[in-house]
Amino acid sequence: MKKRLAIIGCGFLGNIVAKACRDGLLEDYELVAAMSRDHQKARSLTALAGGKACLNLKELLEEKPDYVLEMASVQSIRDMAVPVLRQGCSLVPLSIGAFSDRAFYEEVQAAAREGGAKVHIPSGAVGGFDVLQTISLMAHAEGAQLQAGIETRKGPASLQNTSLYEDALMTEEADRQVFCGTAQEAIALLPTKVNVAVATALASAGPEHTTARIVSVPGMAGDDHKLTVEMDGMKAVVDIYSRTASIAGWSVVALLRNLASPVVFY
Repeated sequence: MKKRLAIIGCGFLGNIVAKACRDGLLEDYELVAAMSRDHQKARSLTALAGGKACLNLKELLEEKPDYVLEMASVQSIRDMAVPVLRQGCSLVPLSIGAFSDRAFYEEVQAAAREGGAKVHIPSGAVGGFDVLQTISLMAHAEGAQLQAGIETRKGPASLQNTSLYEDALMTEEADRQVFCGTAQEAIALLPTKVNVAVATALASAGPEHTTARIVSVPGMAGDDHKLTVEMDGMKAVVDIYSRTASIAGWSVVALLRNLASPVVFY
């Protein structure tokens, strides 16, 4: 039997998954429900790939999805993660920034155990979580010091409407560091823009101990994320550039295909 999918957040990324369903790239799944703040977007998505356009979470859960895919916002995760997991639905979230709050993250883990469900964190706009986890585990087992960090380079226009933006960034000719701190501090400043920093932290040293650096690069389109994790005798660097956010949506498609495959890549 096909696994049942529900999508929360029916914008650009949600439509990538819906089109993958429509085009046969997720043949082991069926889309049964979708929900969005803009109900018309949910209607358009379900018209594309099937399922019911729902008005609220209760209505969506009545469709008994096996997996709920979140592509909406940090606040959406805070509102829906616990009830989704307690009902036994596994969760695939893109707004990982919500998990920088350790108390909430622990509540989510408890809800998953209670419901017999799992939280599957996709690679999003980055990757390499397997090697980050492996080196972090080695460091812990050997009592070695672990260093983990992420540097994100982005165009100044992408910082508009954030506390890091200054008009001068638009006319400067040289790169400028606009933030340096922890992943936890970064998500507090930029709740919608540094999910990758928190995902990196969760796979390595934790949000409180993973450094995050943001650099404004004149004329740059897209984001370049460089992840580094290091211990004595071992170092891994993952560097991924993407001009659009589409890689995040496709990472969800890849994760779902991996879950259904007889051969699983980690």
